[in-house]
Amino acid sequence: MGLMHPALLFVVGAALAAVLRGRPRQVVLVAVPLVAFLSVNAMVPGTYGTLEYLGFRLVPAHVDKLALVFLNVFTLMALIGAIYGLHVEDTGQHVSAMLYVAGSLGVTLAGDYLTLFVWWELMAFASAFLVFLRRRQASVRAGFRYLLVHTVGGLVLMAGIFLKWMKTGDLSFGPIPADTADLAAYLILIGFALNAAVPPIHAWLPDAYPEATVMGAVFMCAFTTKTAVYVLARAFSGYEVLAVAGAIMTIYGVLYAIIENDGRRILAYHIVSQVGYMVCGIGIGTALAVNGAVAHAYAHILYKALLFMGVGAVLEMAGTSKLSELGGLYRRMPLAMVATVIGGISISGFPLTSGFISKSMVIAGAGAAHRTVLMLMLSLAAVGTFLSVGVKLPYFIWFGKDSGRECKDPPKNMLVAMGIAAFFCFFLGVYPDYLYRMLPFPVEYHPYNAYHLSETLQLLGFTGLAFYLLRKKLTPEAKLNLDLDWFYRRATAWFLRIDRRWFEPANEWVSEIYRRVGYRFALGAAALWSRFDVKAIDGVVDGTAYGVLGLGDRVRRAQTGRLQQYIAMAVAALFFLVALVMHM
Repeated sequence: MGLMHPALLFVVGAALAAVLRGRPRQVVLVAVPLVAFLSVNAMVPGTYGTLEYLGFRLVPAHVDKLALVFLNVFTLMALIGAIYGLHVEDTGQHVSAMLYVAGSLGVTLAGDYLTLFVWWELMAFASAFLVFLRRRQASVRAGFRYLLVHTVGGLVLMAGIFLKWMKTGDLSFGPIPADTADLAAYLILIGFALNAAVPPIHAWLPDAYPEATVMGAVFMCAFTTKTAVYVLARAFSGYEVLAVAGAIMTIYGVLYAIIENDGRRILAYHIVSQVGYMVCGIGIGTALAVNGAVAHAYAHILYKALLFMGVGAVLEMAGTSKLSELGGLYRRMPLAMVATVIGGISISGFPLTSGFISKSMVIAGAGAAHRTVLMLMLSLAAVGTFLSVGVKLPYFIWFGKDSGRECKDPPKNMLVAMGIAAFFCFFLGVYPDYLYRMLPFPVEYHPYNAYHLSETLQLLGFTGLAFYLLRKKLTPEAKLNLDLDWFYRRATAWFLRIDRRWFEPANEWVSEIYRRVGYRFALGAAALWSRFDVKAIDGVVDGTAYGVLGLGDRVRRAQTGRLQQYIAMAVAALFFLVALVMHM
């Protein structure tokens, strides 16, 4: 293959991380994503490594502008995440994170559905361990629910791929026109939409992400949903169902974020909301809207990771991420506070930040496509975003009533990672052409115009005023707000009750019957077969063997080594044969 596949770099990195310790492992953790980032930026568009396997045409690497922009931000985020987790001694977390990134990169480069599916499942299983490895009972349960939901999603995706193969005999991964979509296409769409956390199949995200390890949540917020955005943009651009669903996502996620108490659950719901902009832009399907979706995915990965790093630092240093138990930490963790505020204003779309130059492009795309209702929904969600993450989250963590918790800024490696992400939040906002040049379609959008600046500042200003007036009403309450995960939580509990009441007693009953009847029968049958083996099989086989040995011994004695005796025996045998024939 004419390029270095970045996913394989991370697989090798995972193997090295599993056996190395101390400084050598830290070097590997940073070197692998750095080399991958450099190799991605040196890639040339094209198709690499095509091969035939079991009748399938596999394309492990298809590179174009759409793939390159996601590869760029994925490897950059892997580098930031690796730096953030350098102090973590848990080998499992580093190995899982490396394999998780490998799966995401493999999906991004896949040119066929079979290759895509293998990497897709690696992503699901590797990321599940980032939840399990927090090693709390709640985390283990959330990890199993996460894995269960993604296993079902993988089965739906596999069913769609199988039907596509049965109908067309082709597994190439590419655009599927909306007017030709069939059952196979929509099954594939559902499988992708689940990973994008499109309601009503989204509740796994706010259920699992807050229960992940501090380092694990930083990786998870960046890869699963944005890889899903990539495959939706690749295959399902222009699907009306995505435009509507995406707009609903933006509002849905914001409403839950406003009422949440746990900082990481607030951020998890805002992943649902922000990914909604991307899904909506892909559904609208115009060049401007798709460019906006891709640009927002790039910006979102960085500012959302910054927010998760900031709140994760609070969790690690203060011991909790619940807003009702925090407050007044700006004196104790000033650097983490600055990083979190930068992430908050970026996600809110403040001028000179990355959110300003990406989110507005999606809204402008909706307006240019004359989708007025969608444009209004996206704008309304932007207000809710600033209210919940731009103001509420930092206010109740860093300011508000002092909680009295003793803590300090996190280790230097965590601060360095937050500093890199914060730099890119401003860099992209000040110099948007860096990102715009990478987008899949030519960009003619200019975010810094008088109308957009005036509209943004008015929306943010009135939202800030509303929070000041209603801040007592928005005070977090120490409670858990269940989402649609209530249904599968209840279904799981129901199944366990049925299992304990019916299946477990039935299993014990069958086991008792086996112990009393089956076990004795098995012993009797074993004894019978043992006698048969000794009397019949051994007798026949051993008797035959002894006969062959005896015959061989007699033949051996007949072999004297004297040639004249062999000739005499041969002549005698010949005469005997002639006499027998004449007699007949």
